[in-house]
Amino acid sequence: MDCFINLVEEVGKRRLIMRVQETFLERPSGKGRILVIKTYDENLAREAFEDLDESAVAQVAAALRLEEQFEAQDIPSPASADFHGFVWETLADEAREEGQIKSFFVVYRELEGSPSKSLYVSPDWPSAEAFTQRL
Repeated sequence: MDCFINLVEEVGKRRLIMRVQETFLERPSGKGRILVIKTYDENLAREAFEDLDESAVAQVAAALRLEEQFEAQDIPSPASADFHGFVWETLADEAREEGQIKSFFVVYRELEGSPSKSLYVSPDWPSAEAFTQRL
């Protein structure tokens, strides 16, 4: 099932139609399903990121390869209050496609009778796909 919402943006005399959200992967999982949604909605991605547990944030940080992008002393300790925000800012920067356009891949678990739970947020498809294979 491919669900999407279109965003229409006028640029000069051209009208750009951009998908704001679409399903990239859907597979059964127990009494529910796993979904990977590609979204251009930074607020949706941020909300999903805020719902991640510490283990998932650590996995996002590992996928971002922070140690290859920053000096060790510039990366907050995972135990510090600044780590979560640092990982989000890096993720948001990596999600940039061109100009101000950003795209995110959000992994959700949906169980019958329960609200969706965000499990992982990534700026790229390979990382999100790899995460779902470990579920």
